Amino acid sequence: MEQIGPDLETMKRVPLAQEHVDAIAQIGQERVYAAGDIVADIGDIMDTFVYVISGELEVVNPYNGERLLESSLGPTQFLGEIGFLNRATNYLRMRAPVETKVIEAPRTAMLDLMNRVPELSDHIITVFAARRSKQFELSNGTVKVVGADRDPQVQAVERFLSRNRIPFQSFDMDARDAATNHICDMTGHEPCVIVGTDTKMDDPTPRKVAQFLNLDLDICSSRDYDLLIVGGGPAGVAAAVYAGSEGLNAIVIEDMAIGGQAGTSSRIENYMGFPTGISGTDLTYRGQIQAMKFGTTFAMPRRVKRLTRREDGTYCATLDTDDGETAADEICAKAVLVSTGVQYSRLPLENLRELEGAGIFYSATEMEARFCAKTEAVVIGGGNSAGQAAMYLSRSAAHVHLVVRSGSLAASMSSYLSQRLEADPRITIHYNTSVTQLHGEEWLDAVTFTSPDGDRRVDTRALFIMIGAAPNTDWLSGLVDVDEKGFVLTGASVGRETPFETGTDGIFAVGDVRAGSVKRVASAVGEGSVVVSRIWTYLDELDAPN
Repeated sequence: MEQIGPDLETMKRVPLAQEHVDAIAQIGQERVYAAGDIVADIGDIMDTFVYVISGELEVVNPYNGERLLESSLGPTQFLGEIGFLNRATNYLRMRAPVETKVIEAPRTAMLDLMNRVPELSDHIITVFAARRSKQFELSNGTVKVVGADRDPQVQAVERFLSRNRIPFQSFDMDARDAATNHICDMTGHEPCVIVGTDTKMDDPTPRKVAQFLNLDLDICSSRDYDLLIVGGGPAGVAAAVYAGSEGLNAIVIEDMAIGGQAGTSSRIENYMGFPTGISGTDLTYRGQIQAMKFGTTFAMPRRVKRLTRREDGTYCATLDTDDGETAADEICAKAVLVSTGVQYSRLPLENLRELEGAGIFYSATEMEARFCAKTEAVVIGGGNSAGQAAMYLSRSAAHVHLVVRSGSLAASMSSYLSQRLEADPRITIHYNTSVTQLHGEEWLDAVTFTSPDGDRRVDTRALFIMIGAAPNTDWLSGLVDVDEKGFVLTGASVGRETPFETGTDGIFAVGDVRAGSVKRVASAVGEGSVVVSRIWTYLDELDAPN
């Protein structure tokens, strides 16, 4: 299956072309580091591109000061990984073990050069993506999440890091190994996130971690944009790519992680160009890299609470606040793209909210699959997401039960997927069945199936709910028309010529949140790509002199 980047170990090492090195030298300056100097430290902002002329750079273990990895960077190589594109925080300590000469170029100038020289951009981004992929695979980083695996607060932080492909190590306070005991002794056996040796975040939340890693970007530095994209699913990310490539000053606001609902899919096999399949997270993460290359900004995890319109026609979005914040951030733009997608519906079951994160989940990635070991898993839903989840979870669960309210999968699931489910002995499909009761107090113990044959109790410690499609449109504050289910009305239904325009000038909608859209990843990507042309025309007409 495809990953976020090529395999670093099998990549052929290719030096930058000399003309590219010369171009970097023109925008940067040479610097010499003495043996033992720290070139980049944990917590530093990635705002400098470093090219090695002579000498060596090594990764340092922050706890003992020794070299962390066998490999190092030498002449013709360069420092950094994909976080350089969005000015993220460095989470590795880099040191010059010998006298080392480098070229250092400012990030903004380097991005401009990469934009003008696509061959250079391709080379650097390929290496950056491969490094992030390997770091994530090996958990090579200094971010440590400490807490009980069953703690929903800890799960939320781990899910945020995992879906954003941030390398981290997890330490379960319920474990008894020496490494975990040592970490827990250091932290007082309380949930926290440790970065390096100096930073400890108590009562961690995705927002706190994002602020330290500079993923919740310094949006206050630029409050006015051409385009505000609300929602970072496939449609929003596709629009971000095309908006950036067309020169629009755009920002994407996402409330958890890039990928949206598609990011909860462990394997997508029917998306063109990926014959061996790709996870929803990796697919959209690749798109995010493209968008950042073109200059689009991403801020997460942030949620838009309401949208208002100024007298001059500009739209302003008020963002959510964390505890202790007195003033909400506000982002303004000439145009708004609604791509907030849909969310899975909650079942009307007693004790549901209490057990969310404690055996009840709404996504099926590697983070949730670990809770399926030595237990039977139950997946509720008849769509592709539910089918993909069942296939994925069958690798780790003792058995998987797929609960389908209707009598067939033909109308709701791709044929290739339903055929695999029916043929897999590790999966049982229960047609005309509903889950009607949850059992368990601190953690889910079992569920009750109700079918025409009666009730049946199934012992399980992992229930995955993937039904319904409730649109995320409350934040629109009545500025656009929606149908009876809350989906945004566009095109002919509101008297517009193009299919993605709402009835309000300057607001557009694409993807699953749009009424009448095809609920598939490919169609969402298509809509997000196509709509930018109309947005560009709208902005051009807006700026034209009367």
